[in-house]
Amino acid sequence: MPDWTTVPILPCADIDEIIDFYRLLGFERGYRQTRPNPSASVARDGIELQFAAIDGFDPESSYGSCIIAVDDTATVFEEFAAGLRAAHGKLPLAGIPRITRPRRRRNSGPAPGFTVVDPGGNWIRFFTRPGSTPAPAEEVPTGPLARSLENAVVLGDSKGDTRQAAKILDGALARHGTTAPAAALVTAFAYRAELAIRLDDPGTARTLLDRVRATPLDATERARLTDTLAAAAELESAIGTIAEPAPDPGAARHDSG
Repeated sequence: MPDWTTVPILPCADIDEIIDFYRLLGFERGYRQTRPNPSASVARDGIELQFAAIDGFDPESSYGSCIIAVDDTATVFEEFAAGLRAAHGKLPLAGIPRITRPRRRRNSGPAPGFTVVDPGGNWIRFFTRPGSTPAPAEEVPTGPLARSLENAVVLGDSKGDTRQAAKILDGALARHGTTAPAAALVTAFAYRAELAIRLDDPGTARTLLDRVRATPLDATERARLTDTLAAAAELESAIGTIAEPAPDPGAARHDSG
């Protein structure tokens, strides 16, 4: 059987910006040229990506995407996250570039996947290679709220429809918020908080993270939700750096007089 290799060529606005970003993820630069057409390549662990800069290209409008199959998405994510945190002090969870956390998706089977949206607006989707044996994933809650959460993850993390994902999860929490198991509630609150950050709504994110902390969990549940609780703590740290809008001095004078 022939040993073939596929190398995607993806669009971007600036090849040096792309190179710098992928270096944070542990990739090394291959070739780089500026003439006649700006292009570059990056590689690590058998993965090679090539990029072509397009004059006037808008990353927000990019349709660039590819799938990368790895042995263990959790390990790859943590390696990427370490580089991003070292450079930025936190994970970029909103805007471009950004990264999603490994989560089970209703459209991808039991193994968790995650996505990197690079500075070119390209969606680099990481999934578990068929036949690999990754480390055991966090146990996933079950029930109606958990099923709605999986649907929301498909929309929010796979399709980039953050508003619709938030709408689905809000509806599910309204319907099942008083009957769902604590583990399912905490998982839903934490993801909805991340969606709020993507929607530039830190106030809602804070409220949801307060609900994460206020939901009682026993020792077994806390052990099962180690990754979710760590992600929630990182979200709290991230929104702690977002300043609230300054009060309007004019409004204050009007109120006092």
